[in-house]
Amino acid sequence: MKPQMVEQKLISSTSGEADECLFDYLHAELVNYVLTKNTDSKEGEENLTQLEWMGFGVGYRVIERLTREWARFKDELDMIKFICTDFWSSLYQKQIDNLKTNHHGTYVLQDNEFRLLKNLGVKDSKQYLSDSPKLLAFTCGLLRGSLANLGIVSIVKAEISALPSCKFHVEVKPV
Repeated sequence: MKPQMVEQKLISSTSGEADECLFDYLHAELVNYVLTKNTDSKEGEENLTQLEWMGFGVGYRVIERLTREWARFKDELDMIKFICTDFWSSLYQKQIDNLKTNHHGTYVLQDNEFRLLKNLGVKDSKQYLSDSPKLLAFTCGLLRGSLANLGIVSIVKAEISALPSCKFHVEVKPV
């Protein structure tokens, strides 16, 4: 019995690494596919919108599965906290590092080691800063879709000042 337990533990611990790797590769190929369909500069903006809409659909469905067993949230701040902890952990295996709000519908979610930006280059390098918004369009859509499923209409923008850190600005629109 004990050898089977050890084998099961090894299999379960390595499958997480494989899942992370597959998610990273799938995301990279999704971005590559959408952005290389048309190489016009005007079309590039439309492709980022297409990436965001893909993320919106995925985020909408993921939050539906995650909140299936949860009771109703009390208020908007509880929903945002859920996004920062459980939702982010299920996708990126870590929680958001910092959440700031002005209590008037604006939230800033900061991830100091964003997984999709970690392997881009040296932390002090500004070489990849211009390409990094392409990698964040899908995640902005994920956030917007998950919030939409929770009943929050929002605009999500990403800001990158130094790799691999990024901030997501969520502006809630009154309904």
